[in-house]
Amino acid sequence: MLLQPKRIKFKKLKKKYLGKCLETRACQLRFGFIGLKALNSFRMTSRQIEAVRQCVNRELGRSGKIWINIFPHIPVTSKPTENRMGKGKGSVSYWCAPIKTGAILFEIEGVPLLKAKQALIKGGNKLPIKTKIIIK
Repeated sequence: MLLQPKRIKFKKLKKKYLGKCLETRACQLRFGFIGLKALNSFRMTSRQIEAVRQCVNRELGRSGKIWINIFPHIPVTSKPTENRMGKGKGSVSYWCAPIKTGAILFEIEGVPLLKAKQALIKGGNKLPIKTKIIIK
């Protein structure tokens, strides 16, 4: 099931662009002993988060613990194709999470190092950016 907030104060938000900023808070491992780190900044959709989660779970054989350190809380709107200008803002098409350079996306604990590393490599291949594996 795709991630999205249960309740929000405003249905639609203004567009915020990601700059070339670095992550300062979530740049080190907190829960697991191995993690997946983003090397670029981008907007990660809830579909991408779910795809990585499923891939890592399948690779681990549902053993161990996985922490997802990101949550898609920003609605992205789009108007239908072949629509004329005006008539308001489009409807929400998907939810995304802004990812800064150096942010830890996923963490794993409770499995052997080689197995966890292989799972994160496969999960990182599902993402449109370069990622790096961090070991505590």
